[in-house]
Formats: sequence, structure tokens, C-alpha cells
Amino acid sequence: MKKKEIQLSRMWKYFVDATAEIIEEEGLENVTIRKVADKAGYNSATIYNYFSEISHLIFFASMKFLKSYTDEVAVYIEKGKDPIEKYLLAWECFCIHSFKQPQIFNAVFIMDLGDQPEKLLEEYYKIYPADLINIPEELKIILFERNVSKRGRSFLENALREGYIKEENVDAINELTILIWQGMFTNILNNRKSYEFQEAVKITMNYITEIVHNANLFSFKKYDHTNQQ
Repeated sequence: MKKKEIQLSRMWKYFVDATAEIIEEEGLENVTIRKVADKAGYNSATIYNYFSEISHLIFFASMKFLKSYTDEVAVYIEKGKDPIEKYLLAWECFCIHSFKQPQIFNAVFIMDLGDQPEKLLEEYYKIYPADLINIPEELKIILFERNVSKRGRSFLENALREGYIKEENVDAINELTILIWQGMFTNILNNRKSYEFQEAVKITMNYITEIVHNANLFSFKKYDHTNQQ
């Protein structure tokens, strides 16, 4: 690593770590550029030499809180005997952690980050490669994908290749699963329901499991967006 890159990485970490401390102490909603600058020991203008907007800084700091999820999802998936079980277990792990930390998961997977958010993921793991230790290679490909739909489809494509689901049902299963998760996640994020996270996980996984296990009994008609006025 060149001297300039080392310096860049060091400064980058100062600001990300300072943001993570504020999230831990005051909550994500209380992060401001000024607070980050004060905690890191620099002025606010310096931050913009490394981050184009505060949402990127919050994203990188939130990624540090995802380590427990990325470590655990590999363990969950390993329990699955076939692609369908692995898909359901991956979703169960995602539900558990996203419902426990809705603000963090919103910052990482939902919040508008501008163009090419996947590049932010690559940048994060370049600076924090230790976060990928003990992560299986096939799972790393999915972890580098921020889009929840694409992450889910990766598991379903394995199930399709092994004949567990029909090709015409892949997109429908994926979309319905995400819609169910999003509905519960939005309720929790916006405090619309007073579920304990364990109850929220149970309800969500019951619906997702029913859809996946009964998918081949139905013929889903794909919605054609191009025909809508």
C-alpha cells in the first residue's frame, strides 16, 4: 500500500469510527457532520475531502454494526440441507438482525446513497478486510451486493438449478418475500407496531415459509410494468 493510500485509509477510519461512536452513544438519527468532526478532532470541511455526503459516512459506520449479522448468516446457512432450507435460514437470520437493529439496516440497505452504492460496499471491505475473515467465498459474493432483491435471488437460483422450484416462480417468490419483510420492517422502523423482535421474526418467517413451500402449487403471472400507463 502506497504512503498516500495509507494516509487516506487512516483519515477515513478516523471519521467512520467517530461516526460509529456517535451512533452507539446517541443513536443514528443524532449524527451530524459537526459532531463527527469534533469527535475526530478535525473541522467539518475536512470530512468532505473524504466523503461526498453524510449518508455515505452513516452507511460506512453502520456497516461496522453489521459484523454480528455477517458472521452469523454463514452459520445459519450451513445448517440448511438443501437450497430451499438455506434460503429460508438466510432470511431468518436477516429478519432477526434487521428487526433488532432497524436503523442500522435501513442505513445500509434502504437509505438513498446516490449512484452505484455497491461501490461503497467494496470500499468498506477494502478498508476493513478483517470483516470478511471466516466468510465462505460463495457468501462473499452476496455480501458485496447491497440490493436485497439480488441477494435473495442468488439463493433462489441455486434452488432452481437443483429443481426445487420452477423457473416461472423465481421472481414471484423473491418479490413476495421481500414485500413481506419490507412490510414488517417498515412497521418496526416507524414504530407502527409494538412487536417484540422475536414475535416479528416469527410472523414474517411464517408467511415467507408458506410462500416458498407452496410456490410450486401455483402459477404466478409476472406483472408487466411496460403495459401500465
